[in-house]
Amino acid sequence: MTIISHCTLETLTDAARALREGHLVVFPTETVYGLGGDAENELAVRRIYEVKGRPLDHPVIVHIGDIALLDYWISEIPDYALVLARDFWPGSMTLVLPRSDAARDFITGGQESVGIRIPAHPLALQLLKEFHSQGGKGVAAPSANRFGEVSPTTAQAAEDGLGSRLSLSDMILDGGPSLVGIESTVIDCRGESPRILRPGAITKEMIRQSTGLDVDESRDSIRVSGALENHYAPRARVLVGEIEVPGAGFIALESVKTPQGMIRLATPSGVEAYARVLYQSLRAADLQDLESVVLVPPEGEGLAAAVRDRIEKARTKEI
Repeated sequence: MTIISHCTLETLTDAARALREGHLVVFPTETVYGLGGDAENELAVRRIYEVKGRPLDHPVIVHIGDIALLDYWISEIPDYALVLARDFWPGSMTLVLPRSDAARDFITGGQESVGIRIPAHPLALQLLKEFHSQGGKGVAAPSANRFGEVSPTTAQAAEDGLGSRLSLSDMILDGGPSLVGIESTVIDCRGESPRILRPGAITKEMIRQSTGLDVDESRDSIRVSGALENHYAPRARVLVGEIEVPGAGFIALESVKTPQGMIRLATPSGVEAYARVLYQSLRAADLQDLESVVLVPPEGEGLAAAVRDRIEKARTKEI
């Protein structure tokens, strides 16, 4: 297994064939890198769980390359979900809908719903189209990292985290750094109005403008990717706020001055840049063997709220 940095159409055809044969393929999306397997192949999906160390009751998202395949995976769809799909796909949005018989328990974690998305990265889209042309219906793909750890936004980060657990028949496709940098917005579309289960780049206001509906603020016990309280965590201790911890890493907007004695890991110019560099900066803390990293979260709603969600899940303690 090696990282393939120059992905030709022939490479993607081979990768799609590997998926159809039950192997795993790490591929880029605009959010983070995914660890893909044929969503109809139970043995392949079980390998995803094994490689990641993921609990078997934690569902995975099915990636498709054509909105027409929605009908294959779901049993019904409200009109507002179709509006969302047409407005934001391809893109960093996952829709949770009632599953069809094709979405089996090993995909859904035993739940009666399934998460579906069409990624925007051109390499991912071409891979999915090649997969569909070979008879595949969807690729199950959680983030390409060990469960609970920081999601990878580069091929090298995925290889560093999972390479020793992949086989020679598996593949890693390098499509450059992920442009969004945090996982997709997960929207529950099983009710009369949309409900955000995991925040991301598709914000509450964007959903409201698209559908004309208010976002349901209620909560229930449905399990979705990345919704656990502790997730996205580096080995370093994660602390939050403008605090001085000598020798610790420091991540904040460029307008925030670095405290004396701390190591600046990132100086993003705005919220989008913060989201894009968050995970690679947390990984940098581990590569430098830092004991702690301090983050000053961005303020505001929308994507800033999604960044704060990821920081909160990575946090280990307050001081």
